[in-house]
Amino acid sequence: MAFCLFSSFPMCSFPIHSKLKSFSYNGSSFRSLTVFSVSQTDVANKTSVVDDNKIRRSANYHRPIWDYDYVQSLRKNFVQDESYNERASKLQEEVRMMLGNMVDSLEKLELIDTLQRLGLSYHFETEINKTLKNISIDRIGTVAWKKDNLYATALEFRLLRQHGYKVEQDVFTCFMDDVGNIKASLNQDFKGLLNLYEASYLLLEGETMLENAREQAAKLLKQYLKENNDDQYLWMLVDHAFELPLYWRMPRLEARWFIDVYDKNKDKNPIILELAILDYNIVQSMHLEDFRYASIWWKELGLGERLSFARDRLMSNFLWSAGMVITPQDRKSRRIQTKVNALLTCVDDLYDVYGTLDELELFTDVVERWDINAIQRLPNYMKIYFHALYNFVNERAFDTLKEQGIDAIPFLKKLWTDLCKAYLLEAKWYYTGYKPTLQEYIDNAWISIAAPVMLAHPYLATDHITEEGLHNIQECYPGIIYQAAIIVRLVNDLATTSYELKRGDVPKSIPCYMNESGASEEEAHDYIWKLIDTAWKKINEDQMTKSPFSRKFVEMAMNHARVSILLYKNDDGFGVEDSEIKDKVLSLFVHSIFLPK
Repeated sequence: MAFCLFSSFPMCSFPIHSKLKSFSYNGSSFRSLTVFSVSQTDVANKTSVVDDNKIRRSANYHRPIWDYDYVQSLRKNFVQDESYNERASKLQEEVRMMLGNMVDSLEKLELIDTLQRLGLSYHFETEINKTLKNISIDRIGTVAWKKDNLYATALEFRLLRQHGYKVEQDVFTCFMDDVGNIKASLNQDFKGLLNLYEASYLLLEGETMLENAREQAAKLLKQYLKENNDDQYLWMLVDHAFELPLYWRMPRLEARWFIDVYDKNKDKNPIILELAILDYNIVQSMHLEDFRYASIWWKELGLGERLSFARDRLMSNFLWSAGMVITPQDRKSRRIQTKVNALLTCVDDLYDVYGTLDELELFTDVVERWDINAIQRLPNYMKIYFHALYNFVNERAFDTLKEQGIDAIPFLKKLWTDLCKAYLLEAKWYYTGYKPTLQEYIDNAWISIAAPVMLAHPYLATDHITEEGLHNIQECYPGIIYQAAIIVRLVNDLATTSYELKRGDVPKSIPCYMNESGASEEEAHDYIWKLIDTAWKKINEDQMTKSPFSRKFVEMAMNHARVSILLYKNDDGFGVEDSEIKDKVLSLFVHSIFLPK
């Protein structure tokens, strides 16, 4: 379902200059607000804003539950344990031989799927890519191993599309009857139906046959959950899929869940299971080192204490970075991402909660000028934050220039400036009582959710920087970064709107849609989920087209959306740490898995 688009919308009543860019989405043409700037002359003429006793808003955020001393006390020895690592390396070679010696294509696909779900596929990227490429080449025509086999066809479809190969939905035509329903003979093929259901989440816009097949498969599988639990392993997979489809799940957390479930599979491979447990504990040790490093950096920076109005959520920010940058050896990107996330959380609350409109206008102007001398006009709390931001961004730009020979200052400065201008527009909406249309909100919110900034920094830490890539991050209309941003923004809205409305924030997507359509809150929720589903379809399409980005970066953008679903699916798992998210964090970073005896 496409976004509800409008050919025109009322402009704000306050002075703001907007640069409108036209582009198409789902066949429709509409405008995107790409630059939001208050007149620099007006801002420059303002007098200095000093700290005073102004009455300011407060979101009453709780203090962080992850104490610095507790975090520093956590230690894992798996990375340093030579015997542990030697055993893992030996098992890796055994699994590599399995992949190389397998002849049956379905067995290869099943092994690849298992390795992915267990979080092991990064060890075997070359072998997996070669296998899938060969299967993609050989898939044209009738192949015996998948003929009339719904399970095999759906598994092949999902894995190939997931890795960017073009596969038509027509591969499922032979499993449909004359009126487009799943053949009655397949109603008890629950393994096949489950894989069809999971595969359907990689569909593209307009693939109605696959969309209808998902609904039919879901009905049959729900009946299976009620009536049949003889196969505990399959039952758990079906139940898990209905909670959230595999394609939308954060890979690292899925690996933790699947290790326990795979152990219950009567056909499990003990070598693979042992490797999964060893590898999970080794990677957990690496993550814990990364978090302890981030904790020291954050304490020395001092923003958590000095900016008491902001959410001090270093663990949530680290969880997000570990969920985005999932390849263990990319720890540099993961550490950079954690710092970016922490700085973003502070500036978000600076605009949303604490700053007055005059202060925010001045701060936005200082960011746009990127001049450390201009901070004298700012109140002290903004000076502290800008110093931290300025030093961090310049440090990252220096590293990029030194390592890649590219001057990233103009690139990063523009991204942070656009973000602050998007924040400022929302602040003006709040202070003037303006209610944006849904499209106005989305045109600004995909920037204010900070996806371009969050993805830009780890991009600079990769070895694949190109001028085209930099341009696409800045002007991503309507590419994979835009779609990921839409998902993050809308999922966030579904969880946090009620909290934000209570404290009087600017309306988010749900109230915007209700205001202009007259829909009920339940209807608005359904509509927003349809927009999220549409964005995923666009992501599926984007990853099958030629891209200036590496496969790793594309996965990072998709993981950005997946982490948001984890954190906001049931509640505000980012802002409210003492919830089910705490248990997930403990399983990811603290509690190791014991090897079966």
